[in-house]
Amino acid sequence: MALRHAVLAALLDEELSGYQVTKAFAAGVANFWHALPQQVYAELARLEREGLVAGREVVQEVRPNKRLFRVTDEGLAELEGFASAAAKPSFLREDLLVQIQAADHLDTDVLIERLTERFAFAEAKAALFEEQLRRMRGECDEAEFLLRGARIGPYLTCRRGRDFERANRDWCRDVTEVLRARRKAAGPPRRRSAPDQFLNPNSPTS
Repeated sequence: MALRHAVLAALLDEELSGYQVTKAFAAGVANFWHALPQQVYAELARLEREGLVAGREVVQEVRPNKRLFRVTDEGLAELEGFASAAAKPSFLREDLLVQIQAADHLDTDVLIERLTERFAFAEAKAALFEEQLRRMRGECDEAEFLLRGARIGPYLTCRRGRDFERANRDWCRDVTEVLRARRKAAGPPRRRSAPDQFLNPNSPTS
């Protein structure tokens, strides 16, 4: 998937300014596609040049004028073409996994500290997604919302983000427990043996 498709998807329901699109990415789209604000602005400009989005200037008396964007028929056709293609599988790339891969040769305390940090991040992010899900469904329970809700696309992607971070949280907890158990089973670190010359009374230097 290219960034353009994520931007087009964010604009499907209403006109948004560039700032609002970046906020949409930070709040929801980021759980399946990460982009910096400057990348989003640059992509909006490209999409407008190609006729996939249309922009209009909105004059504001108190605040600076703003430009609102909407998806054109050509943009919708682009998304339909994207949806008709087979989805490519994603691949996980995370520094923490590389660190754990080398766990047998690294300081356990340092790894537990990294895992603790990632656990806290994942737990906070999962709670944020859960709050967004509650706001989306309002007074409905989830089953009713999924059956009759007006917009389930953002809800389903948000739920995927929540489940992803919950899995990260649980994995960090489990790995931390494994490392602590192994450290406890190993006992205190052994002192290194003194060089032979200090142990052998017949050594030339004794």
